[in-house]
This record gives sequence, structure tokens and C-alpha cells, in this order.
Amino acid sequence: MTAVDTDRILELADSSPEGMYELFEEHGWGDGLPLVPPTPERVDAMLEHADGDVDEELGILLPRAGVVTRRVVAINAVLAGCKPDYFPVVLTATRALAHPDVNLRGVNATTHSVAPLVIVSGDVVRECGFNFGVGAFGPGNRANATVGRAVRLMMLHVAGALPGSGDASSQGQPAKYSYCVAENTDDSPWEPYPVSIGIDAPSTVTVHCGEGPHNVHDAEAEGYADLILDKIASAMTSLGMNNACISAEFFIGLGPEHANVFARRGMDRSDVSGYLFNAARMPAGVFHRHFEERAWDEWMKLVAPEAPLPMTGHPDKIRVFVVGGPGKHSSVIPSWGMTKSVTLPVSG
Repeated sequence: MTAVDTDRILELADSSPEGMYELFEEHGWGDGLPLVPPTPERVDAMLEHADGDVDEELGILLPRAGVVTRRVVAINAVLAGCKPDYFPVVLTATRALAHPDVNLRGVNATTHSVAPLVIVSGDVVRECGFNFGVGAFGPGNRANATVGRAVRLMMLHVAGALPGSGDASSQGQPAKYSYCVAENTDDSPWEPYPVSIGIDAPSTVTVHCGEGPHNVHDAEAEGYADLILDKIASAMTSLGMNNACISAEFFIGLGPEHANVFARRGMDRSDVSGYLFNAARMPAGVFHRHFEERAWDEWMKLVAPEAPLPMTGHPDKIRVFVVGGPGKHSSVIPSWGMTKSVTLPVSG
């Protein structure tokens, strides 16, 4: 079998799983877990799901300024254990990472524990078997696990996000192994998330660079939208997250039961965002006391010290999607800060 180095092909005398493992460990490649050998046959099978020139330059991943091509993405998708029909999702997520709004150089250079979350929406969710229900953020599903892992391998091998050199995160986080979910449109009372931001495509991928999900539990307030939302707002209102000093996005992963409570009260996605924008606040003077440097929207800098200041600069920065299965749980996913989410139609 063969394995690709930066400028040559390596022939492996030992093509066993152990031989592959040792090769990658020797070169400082991989994520520390066993890998699938990227034989030409496996890479070619992946590239059968590509639409264009397999060696066309599609983007640059920083800080290494590694070049993204379909072939490079295919190699990493094989390494991660993806099925070939997952390839367009991995490729689209990689394109999103290369988008300037993501600010991948900053994502990798910060000491924050930020990791790219991949949210898959549309027809491809069922076609590829992504988990959007019970345990969506957890293990046990090949599509979620391997697509998220392939994105991380692209970060390691192409962007150069190696701990201590290309990735400056002080502590890291488990989501740096794999961080991929699917939107639960079956149990959502609203239109799919991409449609809500003006992207109407059969399948899409959203990349949001942030923390791991912070659970919010409300089983006692069934039917009381304001009490559920107040709990979510309380999880958002923290001096310990970067959103406190940077006017950045939140992603709110509503469990279907919570989302349907809001819909039964006549609330749509924008109503949820607006409520949280007004409820997730602290006195401006508290922020001033804790942060000398504040990357806020200009209007936020003019608020009197005693006035309640929101955790972000506009309701549109609170982005709501539905994910998970039965149970009265939702998630708050704060941002790293100096980054914006990107949503793209899935393409090969």
C-alpha cells in the first residue's frame, strides 16, 4: 500500500494496522487513533463522488497555508474511516473552513479550546445515515464520527493544527477529535436552519467554531416557554466564555421537546433568538470590571455601566437549530469569538 507524504509516496513494507499506526506516529501525523490505510483503490473510490478535477486547488487552510484539493480531502476521509458517499460532506466542510469568515488562522492560534462544529442538514442526512436524534453529539454513528474526524485530520495534516505548534489551545477539548451532528428536521416545528438564513439547497453543511455543547435541562417547566428560555439564557450569561468580551455568535441546539413548546406558543426561531438576546444580560459595568479589551459592536461601548448589556451584539448572532431526541434537554454552544459560521450547499 502507499501513504502520502508532503512531496513523495511512501511504500509500506508492513501494511498491517500496526504498521500504518507506527508510520503515522513516527512522522507526527494523525490524531493518535488507528487509521485506515489510504490505498489508491480506497482514495479512488472516494473520488468517484467528486464532481471536478481531483487536483484542482479549492482553498487554503491556515496557519500552514496547506492547499485543499479533492484528492487531499479524499485521503484524509479514507484515513478517518469515511464511506465514499460521505465524501461531498467532508469536502464541503473543508471548503467552509477555508472561508475567510471562519478565520481559521485565529481559530488555530488562540489558546482557547475552540473546535469546528459541523452541522449537516437536508437530504444527505438520511442518505448517509447521520444521527440527528438520541445521542447526536455522542459516539456510535459512523457518519457523524468519521466525518467529524476527517475534518480534524484536515486541520492537522493540511492546516498544520498540531498541538503546541499550529494549535495553541492551552487545554484542548474532546471535540478536537470529532465534532459533527445532523439537524433534526423531522421533529422540528420550523423550517431547516439553512433556509432560515437564506440558503435553500437540498443538503448543506454549517461550520461553527466554538466550545463543546453546554447542556440545559428543564423538565419541570413543560409548557412554560419563558422558564425554559430563562434557563438557556442563564447558561449563556457567563463571564468565563469568550462571548462575554467578544460580540460573537451563539449556536443554540434545541431539543425537539423544547422547540415544540416554543412553537405551540406561537414562537418562531427569531422569537427565540430575540428572547435570549434580551434575557442573557449582565450590567455593563460588570463586563468593564473584568475585561480591559472588549471586541464589541460599537453601540455596546456606549451603554451606561448600570444598564443590562447582552452577551452578543444582535439577536441574529444567536443561531437556533433543532437536534437530539426525546427528553427536555437543549445545548448552548458558545463561540470562540473572532469567527463567523459558514453554511454552504453540499457539493463534490
